[in-house]
Amino acid sequence: MQILDKLTDEQLVASYADGNNDAFDTLLLRHKSRLFGFIMQMVKDKDIADDIFQETFVKAIMTIKQGRYNDLGKFSAWICRIARNLIIDGFRQEKTEGAISTDNADIDILNRKELAEGTVEDAIIDFQIEEDVRRLVEELPEVQKEVLVMRYYKNLSFKEIADITGVSINTALGRMRYAILNMRRLAKEKNIVLSR
Repeated sequence: MQILDKLTDEQLVASYADGNNDAFDTLLLRHKSRLFGFIMQMVKDKDIADDIFQETFVKAIMTIKQGRYNDLGKFSAWICRIARNLIIDGFRQEKTEGAISTDNADIDILNRKELAEGTVEDAIIDFQIEEDVRRLVEELPEVQKEVLVMRYYKNLSFKEIADITGVSINTALGRMRYAILNMRRLAKEKNIVLSR
């Protein structure tokens, strides 16, 4: 099992496709907490999340065993797409089955989509934007990535960033500016939309 831990996701998928069940166990262990967190964020119900989580991996197993997995993207993004599609399918099915009349006195007229904090689709779009931003950040030059991560993910002030990195505040600000400009350029080149 320790040898499998050192393999990439794509190598594990290939190994599993060749009949090594331990390879899939390693993939499952590697991605289960992040995937389950993603599903919970969407459905906000542990029982439903458990069902979708299991169904996601059943679909993944079937797709890999049938030789239909293509490794154009990352395994983690692929498995999240499967979960997202299952969530949307479940949401649509629930919407179709749950059509009710507003004439019913037990129905709360304030319980409407427009008044809700956000829909499943909104949450999925937000998650996708976060994933796209993370990928863009990874492509930045190291000094720009460092400043951006400290500012946005660690909430540090530019003074703190300057102290930690040993540069002037102006240099830290400049690196941040170039990081944002580079991310905009990369997003444009890759046709990535970073807003809803």
